[in-house]
Amino acid sequence: MTLSKITPRDMVLVALFAALATAAALLFRFFGGMIVPFSLVPFVVLLAGGLLGAKLGALSMAVYVLMGLLGIPVFEKAPFGGPAYVFSPTFGFLLGFIAAAYVTGLVLQGREDAGPVRISLAMLAGVAVIYAVGLPYLYMILNFYLGKSVDVPGVLMIGFVPFIGFDLLKALAAGALVRAVGARLPRAGGQQA
Repeated sequence: MTLSKITPRDMVLVALFAALATAAALLFRFFGGMIVPFSLVPFVVLLAGGLLGAKLGALSMAVYVLMGLLGIPVFEKAPFGGPAYVFSPTFGFLLGFIAAAYVTGLVLQGREDAGPVRISLAMLAGVAVIYAVGLPYLYMILNFYLGKSVDVPGVLMIGFVPFIGFDLLKALAAGALVRAVGARLPRAGGQQA
């Protein structure tokens, strides 16, 4: 599917998931204090990939990130938006959300017959992609932009260890929801990815 083939229904679904990501981010904005905050956005990311497919799921997360970069205060951590957010230690996780939605949707391509194993693999792949993009970015910003001396185990203690258990639970919940709802919904745009 190309951008020229996106239907009005697809646009609404993309906007809906971008709005859901915004709402999920705003829920925990006031429970800050950590470099990487607790977030429900990964849950929305996995749902977007699972229910919208690879391309529309990734597009919905790209719209969310673009809104923030344009200055709309949709992110969880201060400054909450604007182009300077690319220098935030957590910006890599936002980029990971786009890739994770794509990978999740790609694994579930043809999901009408996807069983629990395939759905679980898709959700785990999505979580893995979020960390695969977010953790190296966190390392680079902390060490090369902010001038802190944080080694790889330190980065894992900041951005992985406190969150992986919760993210696996979010993946489990998203997988259950995709399985329950996904089979009842036609694929957006009539496409599989």
